[in-house]
Amino acid sequence: MTHAQLASRIRSGAIDTVIVAFPDVFGRLVGKRFTGKFFLDHVARHGTHACNYLLTVNIEMDPQDGFTLANWEQGFGDFAMCPDFGTTRMLPWLSGSALVLCDYAHHNGKPVDEAPRSVLRRQVEALAKRKLTCHIASELEFFLFNENYHEAFTAEYRNLTPSSDYRIDYHTMQPARDEFTLRVVRNWMTEARVPVESSKGEWGRGQHEVNFVYDQPLPMADMHVVFKQGIREIAAQHGKSITFMPKPRASEVGSSCHIHISLWRDGKNLFQAEDQRRTRPKSGVRSPEFQTGSKLFRQFLGGLMKYSPGLCYCFAPTINSYKRYQSASWAPTKMAWSHDNRTVGFRVVGQNSSFRIENRMPGADANPYLAYAAMMAAGMAGVDEGIDCGKDYHGNAYVDPRLRALPKSLRQAADLLDQSAFARKAFGDHVVDFYVRTARLEVEAYDNAVTDWERRRYFERI
Repeated sequence: MTHAQLASRIRSGAIDTVIVAFPDVFGRLVGKRFTGKFFLDHVARHGTHACNYLLTVNIEMDPQDGFTLANWEQGFGDFAMCPDFGTTRMLPWLSGSALVLCDYAHHNGKPVDEAPRSVLRRQVEALAKRKLTCHIASELEFFLFNENYHEAFTAEYRNLTPSSDYRIDYHTMQPARDEFTLRVVRNWMTEARVPVESSKGEWGRGQHEVNFVYDQPLPMADMHVVFKQGIREIAAQHGKSITFMPKPRASEVGSSCHIHISLWRDGKNLFQAEDQRRTRPKSGVRSPEFQTGSKLFRQFLGGLMKYSPGLCYCFAPTINSYKRYQSASWAPTKMAWSHDNRTVGFRVVGQNSSFRIENRMPGADANPYLAYAAMMAAGMAGVDEGIDCGKDYHGNAYVDPRLRALPKSLRQAADLLDQSAFARKAFGDHVVDFYVRTARLEVEAYDNAVTDWERRRYFERI
């Protein structure tokens, strides 16, 4: 929807509310709701503002200490919210409402470097200077429960009822019970310019997966965060609740966010080898042989292999993230790549123009702006440094002691990010320091918490 179309719908009364928001460090959309008329008269021309503490609060909205970007000593002033009208979309599940995403900026107009959208935009701009574009897509998994969010909250999220009674991976019968919700999600998301390719039952009880039609990184990340907020709002309207926690139950698998990526120039997938790009496949026929990929592909994958452990925070940003990394859990625990092997961190999939890399490390809690930026930066470093990805892995990566392990905790991931000379070169010291501080404050909060596990274990018997 163009700015002119938005204005026309506001004047006709079809839209009476405009949500103006930006993604915070958790990938949540934060912002304001404006009346349509005020938006046209003021916000569309000049933007709006928001307290700069929004990037330095924890998930409970408590202001956190130790940030130079915003703090009590500076009085927690405002930053500017600058509408990106290319993101304008109707929200079919919210009557009379449209959404416009914003970039976060200082009062002088300079982007706030630490803002997730800024982090990704810089990597997109770096690719553009090389006349490259990136095609990327998320696969998001989540658990659907029969209780609504208020019921889940008052139950302290214990003993919730999954929407299925058994595992439903690729099932078509039991997921039909959830079609009342998921059909609405697929159709309304497409209306909201979040084109859904498919949905399916996943391995866990009540677990589902949604795949999106690929796009370039910034619009894809925008679609990702709109989807996460929108599906929760739709679920609430249907008396259900959804969680994107990576590991909501110890007895169940976790929820991932697999990310698929390829590089393009002039309409050609540069991950394909030259001879593969020249050979036109017969319609409907897939080669039984795995594609070898181009030199660029091998080096991009080599960069991912080398630098991803140090960037693990970008794929796994919470305490709960690391409980998903368990053997035989469908989540990777080791650094390896292979063709069509689900025990490794990077799986190479697709044929011909769809040939691409799938990153299996991120959980459903990943902030897509940071995850995409990390993959693009690491991959292009591999190209610049001429790092070959080596031989593809065969076997069960979970049980192979020779392979490099992923970080086992948020504490370790924060330390690796802090120590990463590559991350500091790619994103800047101030950006790395900001996210290291964010991660360490989350670790500190967890260290200070008393859990149900501790009470059950120690209350009587210690």
